[in-house]
Amino acid sequence: MKRIFLAGILSLGVLIAGCGGNNDTGLTEGKELRIGVTAGPHAQVMENVKVQAEKQGLKIKIVEFSDYVQPNVALSQGELDITIHQHKPYLDNMIADRGLKLTPVGNSILLPMAIYSKKDGITAIGAIPDGATVGIPNDPSNEGRALLLAEAQGLIKLKDSTNLNATPKDIVENPKNLNFIELEAAQVPQSLNDLDVAIINSNYAIQVGLNPQLDSLAVEDNDSPYINIIVVQEKNKDNPVVKKFVQIYQSAETKKFVEEAFKGSILSAF
Repeated sequence: MKRIFLAGILSLGVLIAGCGGNNDTGLTEGKELRIGVTAGPHAQVMENVKVQAEKQGLKIKIVEFSDYVQPNVALSQGELDITIHQHKPYLDNMIADRGLKLTPVGNSILLPMAIYSKKDGITAIGAIPDGATVGIPNDPSNEGRALLLAEAQGLIKLKDSTNLNATPKDIVENPKNLNFIELEAAQVPQSLNDLDVAIINSNYAIQVGLNPQLDSLAVEDNDSPYINIIVVQEKNKDNPVVKKFVQIYQSAETKKFVEEAFKGSILSAF
């Protein structure tokens, strides 16, 4: 995610301005919790959690971003208290690349990745033609995730099927001579009409009206390492307010909301 989207910048700018550059992350029950999420399902779930939390005395400020990088940066700098927008392989890459002192404290939701096509005649995996163009996310963990899904569907074979950070260079068998096009994750669904096939994260698929359970050629199963997580600074992992928030997020009421609001396109992972 090298490009920083404008909405993410604006959200971060507003947040910093509102906080006056205060990096104090001492979390107490009376303090407003600043929760960073990406627009779409994570924001929708958080709106529901916010109502629950405020009934239990936790004040919540939801800050939306349009990319994956900036929420982690803001959390690391103390401009956020919690983020809910990423799976653990992505967080692990961010920590390795930037040395961020962040840690997961609980599971949130699973946004299954799926394979889509709008081209006439491509109604099943087996109908993907030789030489087809396939759009995939270009950030390391989601690119590897897309290629692993392609491998699971028999489209390619990777050098190492356990490598969550695989790239097209790791493809050792490509019987259909598929042409993988690397795009920023948010741009993959926007480019679907120009591609033969696209492998799309569900948070972005939903934004363009695609349901992975109903509209895809194939979808990840529930046994996935890509469950999204609730993340805090390492120093706050045992904070009582954080633990209270996680308990509220992982409530039966949240699970019911996810089931009713997303009809199986998003799954609770707790």
